[in-house]
Amino acid sequence: MLDLVKGETERIDSRFLEPACGSGNFLTHVLRRKLAAVELKYGKSDFEKHHFALLAVMCIYGIELLPDNIVECRDHLLAIFAEYLGLEETDDLYRAALFVLTVNLVHGDALTMKASDDKPITFAEWGYLGKGKFQRRDFRLDVLTGSSAFSAEGTLFSHLGKHEIFTPIKVWPPMSVRELAGADVQEVA
Repeated sequence: MLDLVKGETERIDSRFLEPACGSGNFLTHVLRRKLAAVELKYGKSDFEKHHFALLAVMCIYGIELLPDNIVECRDHLLAIFAEYLGLEETDDLYRAALFVLTVNLVHGDALTMKASDDKPITFAEWGYLGKGKFQRRDFRLDVLTGSSAFSAEGTLFSHLGKHEIFTPIKVWPPMSVRELAGADVQEVA
């Protein structure tokens, strides 16, 4: 299946959402391909390799109904990331990736678009600004999926640009790996 979207799986910044991610069987293969792309492009610079590997993790999203499966999915992806970079649990980069995966892998129901707390599912769009800084913008899943209909050709809203449809519900200040590593999920979710 991944070979059907081979070009996208090899783009570090392409985003993947698995609406029923289970324990991560699909997403683990996506991450491995993204990390292979990181190695090819940035393998000679540890600084770039570390930051683009984190960006690869930042571009993977999942929703899972069963709480034990979402924990397994996070653990599997984090283990692949940590093994690739040779990280320990105490490393800032490891803790930053754990934070990102906690935000990006949601315990919820993709059909109702609600998280386990019955609030709308919100996803963070992450971007790498360069020089070790990342930008986070939060979007509601129900708004994103509903907005996709607006771009259909011949609709009343087809003339709108993406900037008018996809408005984040929150924009965070740029953050470093150390700031991400120290982030508390409860405070910033």
